[in-house]
Amino acid sequence: MDLGNTGDFWGVGVAGHPQALCRAGRSSVTVVCSSGMDTTRTTPRTELSEFLRSRRARVRPEDVGLPNGERRRTPGLRREEVAQLADVGVSWYTWLEQGRDIHVSEPLLERLSRALRLTATERAHLFELAHGRPAPRPAQPAQLSPALQRVIDTHPYPALVATPRWDIVAWNRPACLLYGDFSVLSGNELNHLWSLFMNPERRARIPEWERTARGSVAGFRLEAARSPDRSEFDALAAELSRESPEFARFWNDHEVLEVPQGVKRFMHPELGGIEFEHVTLAYSEPNARPLRVTLYTPRPGESTELARALFGVTPAI
Repeated sequence: MDLGNTGDFWGVGVAGHPQALCRAGRSSVTVVCSSGMDTTRTTPRTELSEFLRSRRARVRPEDVGLPNGERRRTPGLRREEVAQLADVGVSWYTWLEQGRDIHVSEPLLERLSRALRLTATERAHLFELAHGRPAPRPAQPAQLSPALQRVIDTHPYPALVATPRWDIVAWNRPACLLYGDFSVLSGNELNHLWSLFMNPERRARIPEWERTARGSVAGFRLEAARSPDRSEFDALAAELSRESPEFARFWNDHEVLEVPQGVKRFMHPELGGIEFEHVTLAYSEPNARPLRVTLYTPRPGESTELARALFGVTPAI
């Protein structure tokens, strides 16, 4: 129901409160029970307005090159100063901070992020509140945080770090022993999906290749749908479709699959078949860059013995 930008709506009968009166605005819904108790449910617009006010109060005029001027009754910037810095109208910004249901474009949110000096995490939170989806990711440096690199280096079995588009950005020594030397690869060669279809050596090491490939394509499509900007996903899919008829066929099936964990079987040229359990964890760098960390562990029994021999792992005593 569209209640408009102003005014209240009163009705009878609210889920959980059959004899309640409901006053609904665009920023919050107040349920008045027969006992007289008000229960206010916070909406994203309410949270957005409170978030903007709190960030505005945190910024000092001198932080953004404005004169401190006369004594201020409240800390931080005035609304008109934020509007000036973000190049928007004062009335429009006031409405946004009041939680009104007005359209907010991505460029405008970017200007607000800069005006309020938001961190990468705060910027992402602003977009979530305003649009209900993650912010477009700005260009990120290629380097990995040293802490995460140390974590995967100390893992005794293969570990990989990739972007949401499955571009591999970090690995440990066991991963190179299992997949091959990543350091000699570049561009699409470092993409998991690309190498699955276009790297004959890797393909030869996967006994159930078609099942694995179909599942990977379905997982990639799901990641693309979740991305705030899927253009890079679609570009890779288009290029793979031109290069690989098999990928084009699987991609056109429009399957989707969530696989945060599972079992993979590899054929090592010298040791034979080794089975690994794997989990993929979501990780956010200090600069808010989202990454996927995949950790492998051999299955108990023969696979564990073979993996220990391959990676030089000494059994715990």
